Amino acid sequence: MEEPAAAGDQFRDGGLAAHVLVLNRHYTAIRVITARRAFGLLFKNFAEAIDGVGEPFGNYDFPTWLMLSNERYSRPVDHEQFVATPSRAVMVPRIIRLMSYEKVPRREVRFNRKNILARDEHRCQYCGRKYGTSHLSIDHVIPKSRGGKSTWLNVVAACHACNTRKGGRLPTEASMKLLRPPFVPKRNPLVAEKLHSDRYGVWRLFLGEGDMALDA
Repeated sequence: MEEPAAAGDQFRDGGLAAHVLVLNRHYTAIRVITARRAFGLLFKNFAEAIDGVGEPFGNYDFPTWLMLSNERYSRPVDHEQFVATPSRAVMVPRIIRLMSYEKVPRREVRFNRKNILARDEHRCQYCGRKYGTSHLSIDHVIPKSRGGKSTWLNVVAACHACNTRKGGRLPTEASMKLLRPPFVPKRNPLVAEKLHSDRYGVWRLFLGEGDMALDA
């Protein structure tokens, strides 16, 4: 095999940073992790990889996953990714199953900065412009200084300029208007977005509507 590091598009997208859906031993989706972490679980035999190409899906431990990677490397599907090592190319799994973990996750979207920005589509909820993560802050619609709580229904994404302009006032006091009222998301917006891509479409095999709030 030619040196993997010299390969084409399947190596260009940072395979170790790709996302992997994690199932418990009963095939219930529990969270999303990076491929780097998934490879560690596979190597230690804590998990097996699931390949969703073809019917039915296949289960692979780490040695057999390496064999499948060798086969697939010669005829990769467009959206597949590989991690290059000095001697081989290893396919990035899209789904892994933990061999002994049985717990079922909670069914609400975790309240954190990443999910707040994703809920609001990385758009300032006052001026309407879309920004990168570093140019957005979290604004309390009712300021904390006036009793406002850190909850889904009282926080929105705001650009630095709008957040500064609003300050410790209510939006009406600052002559500002929200694009839409803040709300509690039923789905993890990051997971919902990935389901529309060819790369992560295989997740649909294991994700029902009730599973869409899992951590990512």
